[in-house]
Amino acid sequence: MWSALTTVLLPLALAIVMLGLGLSLTPGDFVRVGRQPKAVLIALALQLLVLPGLCFGLVVLFDLPPLLAVGMLLLAASPGGTTANLFSHLFRGDVALNISLTAVNSLIAVVTLPVVTNLAIDWFDPADAGTLGLQFGKTAQVFAVVLVPVGIGMLIRRRRPAFAEHMDKPVRILSAVVLALVIVGTMLAERENIGGYLRDAGLPVLLFCLASLTLGFVVPRALGVAEHQAIASAFEIGVHNATLAIAVAVSVLGSVELAVPAAVYGVLMFPVAAGFGWVITRVTTRDSAQLTVG
Repeated sequence: MWSALTTVLLPLALAIVMLGLGLSLTPGDFVRVGRQPKAVLIALALQLLVLPGLCFGLVVLFDLPPLLAVGMLLLAASPGGTTANLFSHLFRGDVALNISLTAVNSLIAVVTLPVVTNLAIDWFDPADAGTLGLQFGKTAQVFAVVLVPVGIGMLIRRRRPAFAEHMDKPVRILSAVVLALVIVGTMLAERENIGGYLRDAGLPVLLFCLASLTLGFVVPRALGVAEHQAIASAFEIGVHNATLAIAVAVSVLGSVELAVPAAVYGVLMFPVAAGFGWVITRVTTRDSAQLTVG
């Protein structure tokens, strides 16, 4: 059963998630990046440079076992997921910026995800490191599972915009269900070791999620980015595509243990991101009220 999950269901699950992303994209989402370069460049710098460094620091601080350490870096290198757009919408962020960032991040991740993962494998040197590296053939698999469904989704939206609009909500719901099933499947496959994994990775994953969301909001605001764009940046940086990380770990690299940090993150992400959004909206609403009174 696990073999069927890794070879058929997991790639299919990721294809559904990325197809849903494609249904929400137009070429204009890429063009829009050039119109608001400051917000985009700050978010990309945080996503591509700061987060891997932050994650590496947490991994070293908590002295994680090598495979879990590599899994953490794989998660950090994964782009924002479509769930980031939903959180941004709920908490009054700039959803258009989210969509643009997700589009650009998904393209860049085809290069950066293999680079970060290979560097992590070289540094932490897990026992089966010789079979784990993302060489050209495996990188091509990442390219295929990330970009081909997105391209198909964009083509459908271009040719059949009404159909794409109609399918947007069902595909989002299906993506959430798929993520839940992938997480449960990963946990079941490692059920004998899951207690130890949670003890090892639970706190680092939680801190990574909180730090990603916080940096994604605080740094853009400190650099003069508008509040609604900073909210979008926070969710884009703090809500990773856990399905992609699990799919690469299990289907491409062939290691369930590598997928554990992403599975734990997938469980923690929703309540943490929701709580963060609630706090941010309360703080920003209070500050706006004080400025109005003043």
